[in-house]
Amino acid sequence: MSEKNYFVHESSYVDEPSTIGEGSKIWHFSHILKNVSVGKKCNIGQNVVIGPNVKVGDNCKIQNNVSVYEGVELEDSVFCGPSMVFTNVINPRSEVVRKDEYRKTLVKKGASIGANATVVCGSTIGEYAFVGAGSVVTRDVPAYALVMGNPARRTAWMCRCGEKLAKAKAGEVATCPACHASYAIAADHITPKS
Repeated sequence: MSEKNYFVHESSYVDEPSTIGEGSKIWHFSHILKNVSVGKKCNIGQNVVIGPNVKVGDNCKIQNNVSVYEGVELEDSVFCGPSMVFTNVINPRSEVVRKDEYRKTLVKKGASIGANATVVCGSTIGEYAFVGAGSVVTRDVPAYALVMGNPARRTAWMCRCGEKLAKAKAGEVATCPACHASYAIAADHITPKS
């Protein structure tokens, strides 16, 4: 029997079959259900539940008290803040079984979701987007967008490094004050300049 190349706290459960990547850590009172794939170097906080058939990419950080339900996929380097919420059914009822109605939620590479935010199922959160704490995401979030509020609306653009970009009009270039990366601004999206 080979030695594990990842850490699971003794109070947590990993159901089989599941795959946990090298260097990943699963902390206290968490439960990884069957057919889950957790990538390399992930940090799964305390009291996290990852539902069946969920895929979590490499280098993801899922903070305490988060449930990642079936139908949700996290690409590489996603940050899920403490107590944020995913859903997987749009109109749940205790008396009605809707397991065949799960709506897919995709969180793309590098996106961050703040503490206590809610992501309503069927949404895609774009690459390096940033969902502010306590926000309610009810529709797709563009790549690099900062969204806040209920319902969440874009208030600014974000750099890949996590800093807010200075306001710029469509057709202009915005430069990050921290890392100096540049982005071409359009009316409804931005594009990193090489």
